[in-house]
Amino acid sequence: MKFLGSFVTFFMFLLWNHFLSEVGACTFYVSNKCPFPIWPATAPNQGHPIIANGGFHLPPGKTYRFPAPGDWSGRIWARTGCNFDPTNHKPACETGDCDGKLECNGSIGLPPATLIEFTLQIDKKKPSFYDVSLVDGYNLPVHVSTKDPQTKCHIGGCSKNLKAECPLELQVLNGRGEVVACKSACLAYNLDSFCCRNAYGSPDKCRPTVYSKLFKDACPFYYSYAFDRPSPLVNCAADDYVITFCPEKWGSDQHMSS
Repeated sequence: MKFLGSFVTFFMFLLWNHFLSEVGACTFYVSNKCPFPIWPATAPNQGHPIIANGGFHLPPGKTYRFPAPGDWSGRIWARTGCNFDPTNHKPACETGDCDGKLECNGSIGLPPATLIEFTLQIDKKKPSFYDVSLVDGYNLPVHVSTKDPQTKCHIGGCSKNLKAECPLELQVLNGRGEVVACKSACLAYNLDSFCCRNAYGSPDKCRPTVYSKLFKDACPFYYSYAFDRPSPLVNCAADDYVITFCPEKWGSDQHMSS
């Protein structure tokens, strides 16, 4: 039975690699420069496959490399403060939890969490887009670039520690009373004017607020609200993408989760 299990695993590996070779492939490099472990997670958009098993553990100072189809579309985020002990009650993570599971299996993480969103194209003559969004809130700073660094492909980290700047009404606290995330105004209040919907569902009606301006001041390269202008969306076709959590000095100021 052990041999059969190994054979099935190997067969699935061959099928996955054949699939990637048929559709073209890209590679993600996810790096953890936080002084604590994180649990990165992935969730595909409809019609796209789960990559990196949907989630994995990443110790401080380590990088995890995994493939994806060249036309993949979906989101990547990091979870913090996780405990996947089966006797532990859900949620398993302080931020970004997906039903208490290590491998999210297509589930979207519980906000607030900093989101990296990708829509890639196999044909490099067509635009591939990615962005970092705080529309649902923030838990960690992140930097995104291509493996071959180019200025136009760069999404920088944050210039301020947004957890330290987060207003009381948006703060998410853990059991020790520490700020582990900052909600967006939309997530906190669920109002059309903050969520850019219904009568506020257009750029001319949904304008920056005191909360989105605070987010933008701390993290100028990210979406601070749905109709953020100028658009922080990056158009950059590549075969390899690098995602770095806690890329700059504010990484050392983040909550020390374990």
